Amino acid sequence: MTEIIFLVEEDYIDGGYTAKAIGEPIFTQADDLESLKELLRDSVQCHFIDEAKRPKLIRLHIVRDEVIAA
Repeated sequence: MTEIIFLVEEDYIDGGYTAKAIGEPIFTQADDLESLKELLRDSVQCHFIDEAKRPKLIRLHIVRDEVIAA
């Protein structure tokens, strides 16, 4: 695996952001995007203990809801 993709969403209830890996059981949350990126790096390293199997890239797919009046 060369990369792992995370679905990142704003957490409207608690504030901050949540991130869930696509295809892997990895989930984390943080108050801001910079903190989330650091936690994602740590989470990926912990999940893929074997460095040879660890993804080299972490891709963030950031989803943002926006509502406008009709």
